[in-house]
Amino acid sequence: MTVGIVGLGLIGGSLAKAYREAGETVLAADRDRSVLDFAILNGTVASPLTAERLPDCDLILLAVSPEAAIEWFRENAGRIGSHPVVIDCCGTKRTVCAACFPLAAERGVTFLGGHPMAGNHNSGFKYARGNLFHGAPMVLVPADRDDIRLLDRARELLAPAGFGRFSVTTAAEHDEVIAFTSQMAHVASNAYIKSPTAGSHKGFSAGSYKDMTRVAWLAPEMWAELFLENRDFLLRELDGYIASLTEYRDAMAENDYGTLVRLLDEGRKRKEEVDGR
Repeated sequence: MTVGIVGLGLIGGSLAKAYREAGETVLAADRDRSVLDFAILNGTVASPLTAERLPDCDLILLAVSPEAAIEWFRENAGRIGSHPVVIDCCGTKRTVCAACFPLAAERGVTFLGGHPMAGNHNSGFKYARGNLFHGAPMVLVPADRDDIRLLDRARELLAPAGFGRFSVTTAAEHDEVIAFTSQMAHVASNAYIKSPTAGSHKGFSAGSYKDMTRVAWLAPEMWAELFLENRDFLLRELDGYIASLTEYRDAMAENDYGTLVRLLDEGRKRKEEVDGR
């Protein structure tokens, strides 16, 4: 298999390493030529992903921001041809799919939205690892959810990455859920660490602090773009979260033990319910 990867950050770099470790041929492009040169030097990438090589690929993965993915696809859709399957790996789906689905149909290109559900707080190729996606979920957003043949082909092409399961959904459904499962967690963590008390945490912090602050360490420009593209769903989640926090605050301000116990018990039961315990 020949796979083309656009963007060699944490996600694209990890995909490149996974396919290389599986014995596949990896072609890649990155806006930072020094990153691409290093990836070629260390053997992860066989050669640059040029316009001439696009039709040779079995799979093309766009591991860049949504706007960059759209820009790349608009520039290159006419050169790809009918053989490669193109999958974007962006954190939101509505903007990318709305722009790329019609263009793919017009140019005869097979395009799916995608979101590999794995990562960490570091960014860049130097933190990429080939096992990042082992056992992780992969979300697919096809133009036609009933195209079983295409979905099977996509799963086969993505097999070297080691995903544990695949989910198929719409762009809107993806963005609605991801506002809660990922984006709001990053906002909450980033705001939480701004407490003046944070500077005194050493010697007083353990698992709770580490869990709460892990994703505060993020790439600001990337996450700001994702938040704004998904702001309708994210604002709804944040409004609900702020309302819940206000209930806790009011109970404490009023020294209302009974209400506070009820609120905490509701949260405990909700955790058990959603996690299936």
